[in-house]
Amino acid sequence: MADRTPVFFSERFRRRGRCQLVFALLIAALFVITVLNINIGSVPIPMGEILRILLHRATDTTQGSIIWKIRLPRILMAAILGGALSLAGFLLQNFFGNPIAGPFVLGISSGAKMVVALTMILLLKRMGAVSSWALVAAAFAGSLLSVGFILLLSRKLRHMAVLLVGGIMIGYICSAVTDFIVTFAEESDIVNLHGWSLGSFSGMSWDSVAMAAVVVGITGAAVFLMSKPIGAYQLGEAYAQSMGVNIRAFRTALILLSSILSATVTAFAGPISFVGIAVPHLVKRALNTSKPLIVIPATFLGGAVFCMACDLVARTAFAPTELNISTVTSVVGAPVVIAMMIRRQQGR
Repeated sequence: MADRTPVFFSERFRRRGRCQLVFALLIAALFVITVLNINIGSVPIPMGEILRILLHRATDTTQGSIIWKIRLPRILMAAILGGALSLAGFLLQNFFGNPIAGPFVLGISSGAKMVVALTMILLLKRMGAVSSWALVAAAFAGSLLSVGFILLLSRKLRHMAVLLVGGIMIGYICSAVTDFIVTFAEESDIVNLHGWSLGSFSGMSWDSVAMAAVVVGITGAAVFLMSKPIGAYQLGEAYAQSMGVNIRAFRTALILLSSILSATVTAFAGPISFVGIAVPHLVKRALNTSKPLIVIPATFLGGAVFCMACDLVARTAFAPTELNISTVTSVVGAPVVIAMMIRRQQGR
């Protein structure tokens, strides 16, 4: 026993040091990418001018207006929604027990997109405006609709790979319906619906940032408070039950929380692919642990950094033409998913 004690503490300190290093790198990356997003654009702004504008909240100049009214809301929204999408993927992967499960792959984002598109058209025709709360509610309803179909399929299709294919098919059906809606929508009734349906962080306002921050903040806090039951559930349903976890209520909570997070992202930025799969996988590998108490905040930070970096590429790679955010996230995220499947096949 005495001989093993130094090894145990050495391993414990090594893991703690690794986690601290990962968090430090994520925070540093968040800071660097934030500065780059503010600095780089069609109007480059020097660092000295950025500091002056931020410290004095100056909006009396063109550069000040660009930072406070365009770039900062977009940057914050990319961070908030990127973190939310990564958390949604983390929850779904725990629910289905499969690292390839995610809001986009399972068709949840596509279901939310379909109902939001329909709601936007109907409300704009009748009322001339759509509130952010209405969009989030519509996206939540669409997410639950897709999840409901997936859960029905799970009763018939026990094999996880087949169930994932079923989720992909649901996503294709919802996307087809959305494309039909967008194709026949009148331009006078809807603005930027086509661009939104492909995913974008452009056109964000401070009101949208505030609402997204409230919804994601409350939901993210609820996810963090569920760290202990999630950790027990990762060891199997029988073990979780022995620890006092109500499995039915727990699974319902996972579905509702992941749907709220996915719906918020889709309502404001449209469907964004592969973030919910790639980021949780990369974070867990970097941390070398699956403990939810550590993985949950790291996943949120990782999603924020990932989406902010992809948004920077989308804005600047072919400026002045702006790429859809899903185009960039797919290019980066798809190879991660392929590598993940290869490693699982090889048993590593």
